[in-house]
Amino acid sequence: MNRIDRLHAILTYLQSKRLVKAQELAERFNISLRTVYRDVKALEESGVPVIGEAGSGYSIMEGYRLPPLMFTQEEAASLLLAGKLAAPHTDASVQKQLEEALLKIKSVLRTADKEQLNELSERVQILSSRNSQEPHQKHLIALQQAVAANRLLFIHYESSYSKTETTERLVEPLGLLHYSNAWHLIGWCRLRNDYRDFKVNRITRLQVKEERVDISKHKSLTEYISNIARNYELTEMVILVEKDIVKYMDTTRHYYGFVREEVVKDKVRMFFLVTHPEPFARWLLMFTNSITVETPALLSMFLETLTEELKEHYLKSG
Repeated sequence: MNRIDRLHAILTYLQSKRLVKAQELAERFNISLRTVYRDVKALEESGVPVIGEAGSGYSIMEGYRLPPLMFTQEEAASLLLAGKLAAPHTDASVQKQLEEALLKIKSVLRTADKEQLNELSERVQILSSRNSQEPHQKHLIALQQAVAANRLLFIHYESSYSKTETTERLVEPLGLLHYSNAWHLIGWCRLRNDYRDFKVNRITRLQVKEERVDISKHKSLTEYISNIARNYELTEMVILVEKDIVKYMDTTRHYYGFVREEVVKDKVRMFFLVTHPEPFARWLLMFTNSITVETPALLSMFLETLTEELKEHYLKSG
């Protein structure tokens, strides 16, 4: 990266954060601290209102803005792909903002790049399962803003067993978590006087209150997740799957704690974190002899037991 490009990149980075240490700039741009000081001085001399000094950190004066940034074709294409991947896992409020952001990106592109991005948009599609779109969910933008501002939430929450029954909750939000193909609000529920996991598509009404929450008295979202993992005593399950069967597991495997996979010759090794082997074993049964259990032995035992039960059942009924 030449110096002009680096100065522009440093200015963009300074505008992206409230305060940036010189060491952070040095590590990000792979330059020495002395070069950082020279570059910051060059920005100041060119009229950029940099606040701060070496040792304390730098920021840009509030209100200073760069003219519209020019995206490269590769940057714009990457954002387009990220938006398409994100769309099935968000809601109408976020999708609308994604569309608006993409329009702004297109507006500053050169004509040739704009045409290529439009062409790419038409020729890239994401196929999603039916239940990847959560019904009547529309609160993600408001929830993001409330989490960032530490604001108390008032919600009407739908019962898991009856859509006609709701409870009113005041929730101190820890954060948002996406798992099992759904968004979840994690927070301290004042009604239950404990931490709770609220599935966002069951929030029928949401109001962001003026009251600010003292987040320092709560666990962080990371701590909450770690505690859940410990409490549920997750066990790693490793299986080998025939390659031609993997396509049938693409959607459902995420409901069973899928973590990652790796290709091993003509098979795929899959790793899962599971609370109990029996439900997992019952799911695996549908793939019959196309899967092989590597670990743990307990999973093999459950499969063997279930297979014997199945065999006896059909021998009696036949």
